Amino acid sequence: MHNNQGLSVSVCMATYNGRAFIEAQLDSILPQLTEQDELVVSDNSSTDGTWELLKAYQENDHRIRLFKNERPGVIGNFEYAISKGQNDLIFLSDQDDVWQPNKVSVMKKYFQGHPNITVIVSDLIIVDNDFQTLIPSYQALRHTKPGFWHNLLRSSYIGAGMAFRKELKDLILPIPSDVPMHDMWIGLLADHTKGVVFIPDQLVYYRRHGLNTTEIKTSASKVQQFQWRWKAWRLVRKRLTENKKNT
Repeated sequence: MHNNQGLSVSVCMATYNGRAFIEAQLDSILPQLTEQDELVVSDNSSTDGTWELLKAYQENDHRIRLFKNERPGVIGNFEYAISKGQNDLIFLSDQDDVWQPNKVSVMKKYFQGHPNITVIVSDLIIVDNDFQTLIPSYQALRHTKPGFWHNLLRSSYIGAGMAFRKELKDLILPIPSDVPMHDMWIGLLADHTKGVVFIPDQLVYYRRHGLNTTEIKTSASKVQQFQWRWKAWRLVRKRLTENKKNT
């Protein structure tokens, strides 16, 4: 097993028209990365100057790797970013959050201390556009706890707080286009195999505003929610079966 310094990090970020807030996120992530780490950004054809800003950052920082994603939607965008991540630990990142300055070091330490755990999810502080606290704990809001069936019924996996080991890529990729959400897919697969650890550290300011792609609380009907869960269960079961045949 690597020593703690030896665990290299790939931060995988999906962007789409995030020019208004992405600088704060980049400035919160890059100082935490070592020389061996990387920030992988997959952009979904932004038209607001996001790509140009990213290019300007890249000119000053060789650790930034930029890709243009062809597959539509947030799931396809994250899938592409993840597929390009090369290092030991994959951290997922939204474009509009801000990380606490110790996020990478805290999560690396948890991975180091738990070699059998493949996914770790931190708590988040939910804030508005001006970083005023709306909800002090995402985990308290969602009654977060590990376990496959619990999270199939009420998913508390949240990509903005999620990091996982590179080995999991073989299981999670490709991500089916009809899963409800990429973080739910990753969490369910990991929980079914090796388990997910939720840590109480609040390591992300999770920004909620009118432009977010994902929502905290769903407005979907009970029938729609049941259909999502049934589909998620079928897709997870199918992938686990395929994986067993290939190993």
